Amino acid sequence: MTNAGSPPLQALEPSLCLGGDDVVQTSAPAVLALARELRTGARDDVEFARAAFAWVRDEVAHSYDVDDQRVTLTATEVLEHRVGLCYAKSHLLAALLRSQSVPTALCYQLLHDAETGGHVLHGLVAMHLEGAWHRQDPRGNKPGVDAQFSLDDERLAWPVDPEIGELDLPQLFASPAPSVVRALRAADDSRTLYAQGLPSTVE
Repeated sequence: MTNAGSPPLQALEPSLCLGGDDVVQTSAPAVLALARELRTGARDDVEFARAAFAWVRDEVAHSYDVDDQRVTLTATEVLEHRVGLCYAKSHLLAALLRSQSVPTALCYQLLHDAETGGHVLHGLVAMHLEGAWHRQDPRGNKPGVDAQFSLDDERLAWPVDPEIGELDLPQLFASPAPSVVRALRAADDSRTLYAQGLPSTVE
């Protein structure tokens, strides 16, 4: 679904979103091997980014959708187990793109949680392509969710609804939000993580 009316993203120097860390593992051999495979045949960065996005969206299952209790965090964990929450899938996509010199930031939405009545963070990425940042959502599609790669109007999993307190957070992050890392590292399984509550702030 198009999300053309979202507020502009805050400026961030693209070069800050090329390196790796202990979560976005750009130099891990498995990440590099997949990135190089996806790069093969791509005429430019846009085609490579599109291929990487589609691979993470479609080849890595969303934990909630498939009722998989494993909690992955790092790019290599997501790649090994082929499962993860939205945050973890974004970490892998960022690692793949950065390893091939495509600046990629992490970003978040604040979405309403119908089960708890509160709000939770939803993780996605922003790619710097054709001179601008473009948000993309590799969460994974299912009935009612149709996220697509687009450099024009956004096609995210969920456009926000301000009337129920949802927000597109404009900040771009070179590293995952601390609250996300803490939550995923502390969780024994995804069901417990959902029961205890997903992060609702970036700090």
